[in-house]
Amino acid sequence: MSDFEAHTPDNIHLSKPTLTHAWDKPLNLQLIANSVGTGRVDDFIRNSTAPNTKRAYTSDLAHFERWGGSVPASAEVVASYLAVHADVLSVATLVRRLASISKAHETKAFPNPTRFELVRATMRGIKRTRGRTQREARPLLRDDLLLVLDAMGVGLKATRDRALLLIGFAGGLRRSELVGLDVGDIEHMRQGIVLHIRRSKSDQEGQGQKIGIPYGRTRWCPVTALDAWIIASGITQGAVFRPVDRHGRINDTRLSGEAVALVVRERVAAAGFEPAQYSGHSLRAGLATSAAQAGVPTWSIKAQTRHASEAMLARYIRSGELFTDNAAGAVL
Repeated sequence: MSDFEAHTPDNIHLSKPTLTHAWDKPLNLQLIANSVGTGRVDDFIRNSTAPNTKRAYTSDLAHFERWGGSVPASAEVVASYLAVHADVLSVATLVRRLASISKAHETKAFPNPTRFELVRATMRGIKRTRGRTQREARPLLRDDLLLVLDAMGVGLKATRDRALLLIGFAGGLRRSELVGLDVGDIEHMRQGIVLHIRRSKSDQEGQGQKIGIPYGRTRWCPVTALDAWIIASGITQGAVFRPVDRHGRINDTRLSGEAVALVVRERVAAAGFEPAQYSGHSLRAGLATSAAQAGVPTWSIKAQTRHASEAMLARYIRSGELFTDNAAGAVL
């Protein structure tokens, strides 16, 4: 059994991660303690943050508290926390931890220590001393994706993974959007399918977004692959992508975002690629980069990926256009 099979993405513990923390406990809203509807205010505040973001906040805050910190914290304590972990954690991780500590204080109406110059100066010093380019997941480009699909075998799990990779790539979907799909979110049209994304990182208000996925021009068509999985699985409602155990039994739970990353790594490894370079984000990044290489206009790529940040999308586009009208290629 390979390392990837041993760490199967269908581990039931990866399907519904459960975190409990003080973060999710009722807030102490002293200023409105006697107001009508306090309980509803409590609920609305807890629901103001996306589940994935809340899990990240919870994990970061737990690390801070295990070290010895607490909320509320002083600027001196937070600065010490940063300094102690400056050589252990990446700059990107420290920045995220700082944001989580800040959020914890703001939510509970405590004075925010991260706004003090002592903390800011400490973070600036760490960046200047240890700053490095943030490690990014390698995009799974179109031609590489086809090689991965060619290397896949048969069976129910392969049918699911084929649909997951193709829909994730063609839709430019985030992991949370991919595993959040329900059968009722799929609308068949003459040109292909429309995915109804009920909530995403770029749609925090939950207004919903629509993504069109046309029929493919190769034998690896995302629409056909998705239909094949739904028919083979017999799923008629609820979550589209679910765990499949070694005996071919389909679980009733929903795949987790972590499971998507494991599926990607398992499948690229089987095709001969270095799995550590890839993650669940490789599908989304792969579409953006591949589209840029194919000369697709930026506005069209953005319409599919729904990037909230122009700067983040521009990174993929620049990467995809490195060899387009390359000056060296014109003279050598």
